Amino acid sequence: MNVIKTALDGVVIIEPTLFGDARGYFFESWNYEKYKQAGIDCDFVQDNESCSSYGVLRGLHYQLAPYTQAKLVRVIEGRVLDISLDIRKGSPTFGKYVPVELSVENKRQLFVPRGFAHGFVVLSERALFTYKCDNTYSPAHERGIAFNDPALAIDWKLPADSLLLSAKDRLHPPLAEAELFDFFDQTFAQ
Repeated sequence: MNVIKTALDGVVIIEPTLFGDARGYFFESWNYEKYKQAGIDCDFVQDNESCSSYGVLRGLHYQLAPYTQAKLVRVIEGRVLDISLDIRKGSPTFGKYVPVELSVENKRQLFVPRGFAHGFVVLSERALFTYKCDNTYSPAHERGIAFNDPALAIDWKLPADSLLLSAKDRLHPPLAEAELFDFFDQTFAQ
């Protein structure tokens, strides 16, 4: 597999090694030892899957301690623009984000460590999005950042009037008003 570092420390793109022939293809989507060697040392405890149509935007989500989550995300049908946003106050890259296109064609995975908000928008007619989490979902600890925060100026690659969000995702505060992590207090990362 090919591991590609991004501009945000800890956020990495994984390109799997494909084995293919006339019958189709095979690849490992998770191998603890290989991913650990690549710097992804997680005990994943929950797998999630969502199916969304064109223009659906989910995010930008995260959970507070003690339910912070690292995620390993991928698309198994369709195409999305995936966003990882550094929300660790005091981090050299605080408020910066990385956009990565994930698709069934490129088979890329994206590792989003704890301390980052995460979201995606569907660019194809439909997308099946799946992800592993290293901590369970806790509604009481769930938080979010406004997808349209002008201070972030995220280019979602679609016109704003074509985006479909949940009522909850429309209510997230801008980064400047959100409950965040402290880069110098790494308890969120444990």
